[in-house]
Amino acid sequence: MRARIDISEIESETKIRAKYLRALENEEWDLLPGPTYVKSFLRTYADALGLDSRLLVEEYKLRHERLTDVELQPIAPPGRRGPGPTRRRSGIPRAYVVWFLVLAVLAGIYFLGKKSENDNSSKSNQPASTSKPAPSGGNGSKKKSKDKQAAPKIARLQVLGTAPVYVCIKAAGNRTLVNGDTLAAGGRTNTFRSSRFDVTLGNGKAKMRVNGRLLDVPDVQSGIGYVVTPKGRRTLSPGQRPTCA
Repeated sequence: MRARIDISEIESETKIRAKYLRALENEEWDLLPGPTYVKSFLRTYADALGLDSRLLVEEYKLRHERLTDVELQPIAPPGRRGPGPTRRRSGIPRAYVVWFLVLAVLAGIYFLGKKSENDNSSKSNQPASTSKPAPSGGNGSKKKSKDKQAAPKIARLQVLGTAPVYVCIKAAGNRTLVNGDTLAAGGRTNTFRSSRFDVTLGNGKAKMRVNGRLLDVPDVQSGIGYVVTPKGRRTLSPGQRPTCA
């Protein structure tokens, strides 16, 4: 939210469905396929946002992964060497004691598993937000639905040259970003952010990265123009193309 990146853009870049991204944000682990997917999604999501993916995965392991059955078993004391005492002991036979310890360990594992399931269930049942309920009439739910479906307000644009190509890019307010420069083969512009871009390319020897998607440019020789918005890209007529000095 601080970077003004819509969740649909992250969904497009990471190929992770939006409902799983929201589950990661809300720590609703039971909505995700499994611990392996959770760690993979955390790494991919963190890398896309420029965060420390290793730190996030380690924190998830410490807070939410259960110990294995082997790790939960008690450490047996080392056996005594040499012959035991000659005097015969009275009381409970050793076999009964061993069986009692085994049953106690199994019961402990069972109750630990039930406690973990109850904790996860209580987390999933908690409300996602503490906002007040909407007034009667359904206006609040409609407004919330519209907010979720609102399109992003910022577009992202980068031009990549496959051969020498003339590039002119202007942002909203007729602000010049690339002033008629020739982009060499393999060259690329910065990634710009604006509500609108007007672009003129001298030929089709380029590709455009628009809102995280890599788009081809038709193989033209007389130039081509585009307008780029948060909704995507469309072609401009020759008279509408921007010009640079």
